[in-house]
Amino acid sequence: MAVPATVIYFTAYDQLRDYLHARTGSRGHHIPLLAGALARLGAVTVISPLELIRTKMQSRQLSYRELGVCIQSAVAQDGWLSLWRGWGPTVLRDVPFSALYWFNYELVKEWLCGQARLDEATFMISFASGAISGTVSLGPWGLHPCWGSLSHERRGMAPLGIAASKPSSTWLLMQRIHAESGTRGLFAGFLPRVIKVAPACAIMISTYEFGKTFFQKLNQERRLRGL
Repeated sequence: MAVPATVIYFTAYDQLRDYLHARTGSRGHHIPLLAGALARLGAVTVISPLELIRTKMQSRQLSYRELGVCIQSAVAQDGWLSLWRGWGPTVLRDVPFSALYWFNYELVKEWLCGQARLDEATFMISFASGAISGTVSLGPWGLHPCWGSLSHERRGMAPLGIAASKPSSTWLLMQRIHAESGTRGLFAGFLPRVIKVAPACAIMISTYEFGKTFFQKLNQERRLRGL
């Protein structure tokens, strides 16, 4: 799911950022903040049903035919919205982080380009900006790992096609984790996530920016040759 989610997410961010710049006539730093939040919201909404299916397939050994029957049964019992179970915790985890990430990324990238006196970011500037932004943006959201565990738990509460006996809200699940593991349970896995996020953000954004620049130049050269 990581590849299609990232493609949708990054592409949506670029399109939304450019649209908002053109629409508002502003180059303010609030534009990346808003575009990042909307892009992540859209990506989560599109990918959430696929994540649910993947989670169910991992928890139960199902053939594709059995999976299709389970999905049909779930939709018949609980409606189409049942395919978005776990959407809420995922949004609470990802959208604020993404808004802060793109805000910090554009800010750091602009500053580094200014220091290097460059009009466009190099691969290393994008890499450094992504790493710094990923680390800084994660800081205010200490519950980030908790939201991840909640979204997976909500998806795995009941098999597809079998209604959960007690529909649980995000708040109730948090209370249960707190009762079982205490406050530390809400922050379980925080340090490994910090160690993971910085290089992951750096690699993804620098690779994306490099690929985008490469193909933009390639298309520009083709257009010039056509003239």
